[in-house]
Amino acid sequence: MAKRRRLTAPDAAEIEALDEGFAAKPSVNPFDNSQNNAPPIAKVSAETAKLRGMAAVTDRVEMARDKADANKWRDAEGAGQAVHQIQLEDIDRDYLRRDRMQLDEDELQELIASIRTNGLRSPVEVVALDEGRYGLVSGFRRLEAFARLNRSEDGFDAIPAFLRQGTDSADAYVSMIEENELRANLTPYERGRIAVLVTGQGVFASIEEAVDTLFAAASKAKRSKVRSFAAVHEGLGDLLRFPNAMSEKAGLKLAAALRAGGQGALRKALGSAQPDSDRAEWRVVEAALADLDATPKDKARGGRPRQVTRLKARTLAGGGDLSAEVSPSAVRIDLKGRSLDTQSVDALLQLIEAHLQSDT
Repeated sequence: MAKRRRLTAPDAAEIEALDEGFAAKPSVNPFDNSQNNAPPIAKVSAETAKLRGMAAVTDRVEMARDKADANKWRDAEGAGQAVHQIQLEDIDRDYLRRDRMQLDEDELQELIASIRTNGLRSPVEVVALDEGRYGLVSGFRRLEAFARLNRSEDGFDAIPAFLRQGTDSADAYVSMIEENELRANLTPYERGRIAVLVTGQGVFASIEEAVDTLFAAASKAKRSKVRSFAAVHEGLGDLLRFPNAMSEKAGLKLAAALRAGGQGALRKALGSAQPDSDRAEWRVVEAALADLDATPKDKARGGRPRQVTRLKARTLAGGGDLSAEVSPSAVRIDLKGRSLDTQSVDALLQLIEAHLQSDT
């Protein structure tokens, strides 16, 4: 039979130790909201909820930042400030009539070497056309440099480009000219020539408007010189072989002769000559100018040269456009969009000849 254990009453020290032990344990009283008495599982749940709340806030901050970045991108793209990589084969470099007539080969080689070493520092500018095509607005030399590099090296099949939105023809020409004036000055003749060309395309109503718009940042005196070279291109552009070599002084002298009615004599002299250099061509011009100076002046004649009159283009039923320009000493007939053989052209010339002979 098991021996019974005698129970003894605890002393005061043992009772105090038991009270301290119970006080240290968490309370299970649902009405006790004190932080120190919360059970461990409640503490874990609270900490987890707090972390989840912080994570949700972080996610919202990231989403707001992403949205702001997307808005900035859309704003930049709308302003034409976003850079796109565009394949060279998708860019139409003849979208605009180029203001620069020729490229300096030495300068182009320097540009190629710089791009090969340092990359392209300034993107070209394009506008979107139909069917995934793009029209070049500015950056002709940079595009040509990339095209040459692409022929022999990898990594140059696409070029960084600003995609301009909603650019009309006038704005596009202004961008092209401003870019070329800043990077490599156009020759005086090129300035006048582009004013005539864009007016002929109907972008501007007159050469005066073209000059004032394209060269709005230039002084009044400089715009006057551009108009003088425009007159030179109108009157003699089809006969001059080395117009870009013409100095500003020479061009202004030639424009003055045209204003004085010397277009016929100058065209005759240039049309019968075959100069092989810019100096030889200018000797021909100077000889014609000397003859004009020796001719008695008609005091009633003066003012600006007569402008070339452009007849309204006619659209042909079988395709193509027929237009003409009439100047004081010449008539130019232009047929675009249709190919004719030599016999057909000769037949047309015979009809014109017969018509002119019938009027005499």
